[in-house]
Amino acid sequence: MFNFWNGNKSGKRQHYELELIHSLLNWDPNEPIVVHSDNTDFPRAEDEGNIFRKNYDVLVTVAGNRKFADKPAIKLNSPICKGLLGHRILIIREQDQPTFHNINSNKLKSLIAGIPATWADAELFRANGYRVLEQGTLLEILKLLSDKKCDYVSLGANEVKSIYQEHTYSLDGLVIEKSIVLYYPLPLVFYVHPDKTQLAQLLDDKLQDYKLTGQFELFFNQHFGDVVRSIGLEHRKAINLVNKKLPPELRSFKSQFIS
Repeated sequence: MFNFWNGNKSGKRQHYELELIHSLLNWDPNEPIVVHSDNTDFPRAEDEGNIFRKNYDVLVTVAGNRKFADKPAIKLNSPICKGLLGHRILIIREQDQPTFHNINSNKLKSLIAGIPATWADAELFRANGYRVLEQGTLLEILKLLSDKKCDYVSLGANEVKSIYQEHTYSLDGLVIEKSIVLYYPLPLVFYVHPDKTQLAQLLDDKLQDYKLTGQFELFFNQHFGDVVRSIGLEHRKAINLVNKKLPPELRSFKSQFIS
């Protein structure tokens, strides 16, 4: 049995990442492997960075996550979500839609991005010259958006609709912005406990097999095909940000949804 830490993320990501790791590890029906998923949230960055001291074997995070800098881990460099998380769709106040319609980067930088505490995006936004309010949980930052303490909250295209439906029902006047998408390279990868070399090798090998045989494409489309089509990335004006925290092995990474 392996312990998979699956907290500090949206329900949409939790479901996808658990299904993927289960599929990769259970490729042989004659040798089933039990994967125990733990969705416990660790809101303190220090606790998340020390996750492998808590009896967990594997997790998924953004490549180059500074919480794990200088922490022992086996970091696999094969992205598992095609870069979709790096396409950021905004949640805004409905009354502000005219302000955001085809907005440019300079104007957007004058507004305040609301980002939950410890999210890797906060440092990235600041490094690109954006104003940031980094505070609280996701639900709390959406409440601050509703209360006009910040101007927008950016979420991955793979999760924005599910998060919007789950968290904004009690908040009046919030909508998903219709015309723009922020983009920065943000690949999701596996981090494995430093002592679990066989697990790391198995995950890496099976993920490569999945990609070569087309199984990964089918798996991804089952989970996110409808999401990609409905969000209309190709029809949105793109505003690009730079991610300087990518590890050297992934510096050239680009989302598969960039034409």
